[in-house]
Amino acid sequence: MLTERIPINPPGSEDGQAFLQTYVLAGERLRPGVIICPGGAYTLVSPRESEPVALQFCAAGFHVFVLTYTVRPKYYRQPLLELSAAVTEVRKRAKEWNLDPNRIAVAGFSAGGHLAASLGVHWYKLPDAPQNEPQALILSYPVITSGPFKHPGSFDNLLGPNPSAEILEEMCLDRQVTSKTPPTFLWHTVADEVVPVENSLLFANALRQNQVPFEMHLFPDGIHGLSLATAETDSGGKNNPHAARWLPLCIEWLKGLFDFG
Repeated sequence: MLTERIPINPPGSEDGQAFLQTYVLAGERLRPGVIICPGGAYTLVSPRESEPVALQFCAAGFHVFVLTYTVRPKYYRQPLLELSAAVTEVRKRAKEWNLDPNRIAVAGFSAGGHLAASLGVHWYKLPDAPQNEPQALILSYPVITSGPFKHPGSFDNLLGPNPSAEILEEMCLDRQVTSKTPPTFLWHTVADEVVPVENSLLFANALRQNQVPFEMHLFPDGIHGLSLATAETDSGGKNNPHAARWLPLCIEWLKGLFDFG
């Protein structure tokens, strides 16, 4: 496995906080890629949703990349521009890594799910387009809406004090879904008291209205931030064998979407 730390500095970036950690498998087989955006309410990048998740996707045969993106006090589009640049960088080096540039998924957890979904709905408006286009989204208990079911901390940390109504609308992602949004896998727990399940429901409904293929799994029990929901990522009640089924379901869905056996 090739591990490498790659700085990500999109045009206009004020500093170089962002980087990609690669988990590139050996061999000549052409493989799809998964870029992971861990959560952390835009104040940190959670290690529980980083390498442990990456290694599971590697075990299923994917090249994997974990993005450490800029968090507060940098506001608004900085993380999105970094993710856009990260997808572009992975696609640029696809031949070197035996990676299929037409099979790149972006996965995100919680606020990282908001970041992944932001690229999914806005990619074609950004400077890197079309090289930044993801072919699939994987959203784990994502922050989506800036409306009544929002996670206030994530939006405060991302947008800063007193964001305009226009910016709030732009970052209310269920309202930004179009036919250009890629096929999406979502999962959430109904019992989530931090990021309400309505976030996933709103996004799924928007996908349905725009005829974008999706698969969604809702698990009745489980607190926020489960990650793999296994002992490997357990931290204060974040071990849930039933919800842990999300990963094999996701891999099955993604392999079917990408025609990857």
